[in-house]
Order: sequence, then structure tokens, then C-alpha cells
Amino acid sequence: MLLVRQYRVAVGEALLEVPAGTLDVAEDGTIEDPALAAPRELEEETGVRAGSWQLIARFFTAPGFASELMHLYLATDLRAADGERLTPDADEHLEVERMPWRDAVAAAERGDLRDGKTLVALLWLARLRGSS
Repeated sequence: MLLVRQYRVAVGEALLEVPAGTLDVAEDGTIEDPALAAPRELEEETGVRAGSWQLIARFFTAPGFASELMHLYLATDLRAADGERLTPDADEHLEVERMPWRDAVAAAERGDLRDGKTLVALLWLARLRGSS
């Protein structure tokens, strides 16, 4: 499993998270299709491309005060990006970490992973892989 460590100002620490990002908005106001944003963000944040994508879930991050709808994808058949590679935004300082998915689930259960989207992703991954 690929995770990224990124400093988050709001909590004052670096968190280990699944790769994610914001949907781009075009000049005409149209919002990027999440199915196109996911591969872009994976490559920008990790330098990896996936051969297969599966939409797993859609969920609101904090519906009590925000309308953000997260789209969760399972990316498999990972390989290093070849040719010209997309890179992180200038203000993103990311460290990519590889971890067996079962170890990531165990880290979440211990409370070592505390990012909401990452916890949801691991819950779904454990369910899909038939392990808790």
C-alpha cells in the first residue's frame, strides 16, 4: 500500500494518509471528473500509475459544516510513472511510504493513523480483502 506523509497545519503535525487531492476547477467553472482526478493525484503525489481503478465509496468528510464529497478509489497494478511524470504542487512536501496493507490496518487499529479518509479506505480495503 502506498501512503504519503504530509504536514498538516490544522493539526500541527505530519500525518500518514492515502494519496488524495482536490478536484480542479476550469476557467468556465466546471469541476474535474473525480475519475480523472484520482489518477492525476496518485501520480503527482507518489510517482506511480495504476493499471486498474475501482470506485469503492463516496462519503462526506464533515457534513456538519462542509459539503466536501470524497470519492474513494482502489488503484491496483501499480507501476512507476514512465516518461514525463506529474509532480506535486510547489507547496506540497510529501514523503511516500510503502506498507503492507495488513500492517496499515493494524496501524489504524493502534491509533497510529488518524486521517479520516485513510481510515475509511483501510476499512473498505480490509473488507474487500476479507480481513479485519
